[in-house]
Amino acid sequence: MTRLTSTALARRARWAFAALATVLAACGGGGGGSDPAPTPAAPPATAPAPAPGSATAAPTVQIGFSASQVTLGQTATLSWSTTNASSCVASGAWSGPQPTSGSVLVAPPSVGSPTYALACTGPGGTASATASLSVAAAPPTNTVAMVVDRGPRGESFNMPYVSVTVCSPGTASCRTVDHVLVDTGSTGLRVMAAALGPVGLPAVNSAAGAPVGSCGQFASGFTWGSVRRADVRMGGEAAVAIPVQVISDPAAAYSTVPVGCQNTGPDLSTVAALGANGVLGVSQFAQDCGRACVSSASPGLYYACGPGGCTSTSLPLASQVANPVPSFAVNNNGVALSLPAVPPGGASNVAGTLTFGIGTQPNNQLDAATVYATDQFGNFSTIYKGTTYPSSFIDSGSNGIFFTDPSLPLCPGSGFYCPPTPLTLSAENISPSGARATVNLTIEHVQPLVRGASALNVGGTLGLTRTFDWGLPFFFGRTVFVGIEGATTPKGAGPFWAY
Repeated sequence: MTRLTSTALARRARWAFAALATVLAACGGGGGGSDPAPTPAAPPATAPAPAPGSATAAPTVQIGFSASQVTLGQTATLSWSTTNASSCVASGAWSGPQPTSGSVLVAPPSVGSPTYALACTGPGGTASATASLSVAAAPPTNTVAMVVDRGPRGESFNMPYVSVTVCSPGTASCRTVDHVLVDTGSTGLRVMAAALGPVGLPAVNSAAGAPVGSCGQFASGFTWGSVRRADVRMGGEAAVAIPVQVISDPAAAYSTVPVGCQNTGPDLSTVAALGANGVLGVSQFAQDCGRACVSSASPGLYYACGPGGCTSTSLPLASQVANPVPSFAVNNNGVALSLPAVPPGGASNVAGTLTFGIGTQPNNQLDAATVYATDQFGNFSTIYKGTTYPSSFIDSGSNGIFFTDPSLPLCPGSGFYCPPTPLTLSAENISPSGARATVNLTIEHVQPLVRGASALNVGGTLGLTRTFDWGLPFFFGRTVFVGIEGATTPKGAGPFWAY
């Protein structure tokens, strides 16, 4: 077991037919004689029932839908047929005279179970039938399904994944990439070239015209690849022609990893090393570096690549690897991650939701959530056992809650804590704006992970004396909001965390 598979970016320099009715008519009759010795009277004669096709047979009606359920905005075909009927009248969710057989496309105007009735009359009487259609609300367009499972290779844990569609800008050349890690601790979309396949994305060039390479820096290592432009689609949202990182881009310009990038830790530029087909960085910032990389060539971040290799370069904001959310048309001021609680001993699979926007739709309201404004680096303070950790943050890309506590036993050869029984601990989070609250956390032994759990309340140490990293276990049983820097919400502008 590795010590840490967190992808928390090093803190920035900045979804019957109705029964038919049959009416049978019967006629009575008889006769008698006056003979002295009459013979027994014959039984009364009974008129035979009308043949089905006769003019006096009772009508029948059959009506039904091509589908039993649709979502609001969809259509279904209503079809009907009759026998022995000369006219029909509709009622219920439709009305007016109708032919004795036919079909019509139905588009219900609201959620519910509308009933479509049809009464048909003929010489033999009247019959009727009904059909109902279940109309469900259309799924919100600002959400995507999020899952915590064992990852693309069956080896990961405590990593929340979504699928992301990446397209060549302005075209239908697209690839949907599954198992992209949702990371509130980093910024920008980074996709493995192997997972992206043949989708052609144009390169981003430096001011001198050289293709730009990107070194994505994380607490547990780095990803190396190109910077290219792509249309990024999730749910009903789209970010158009934004810069993304293509990890392990096979193009010649990016064949050698610059030394300045290698110095940031182990290489995570494979699915096996990263535990994902990419990273969706939805932090509080719009670009992964920001203004610091506009004014100077910050070491280990962006490179201009040519025949002689890659050298550090400055890069304008519009060319930096970007958080897709600020580029959405409406739901662009932040995100919310929702995950259910995880039982003791962990869970093999956990389903949640990634929702775009804060206070922009009925499904992303802050309601009773407390807002914790942060400093310019996205940090707040955590007090644990009397010690203050001023550079603390909430990070879905970290697979544990990481903090320093020498009294807790460590697993051999690992940075994870391995208490013999589950521990219930507490810490207090304090915002620079003054908001504060106590958070309870549970730390379990990591053994259930060996037995196949993909989600578990675990923690460990990073060896960082100023940082309390609230990793994925913090998200279990909560909805956590991430407010983007400078974007307004009903409870103020970002950057902030809220839960």
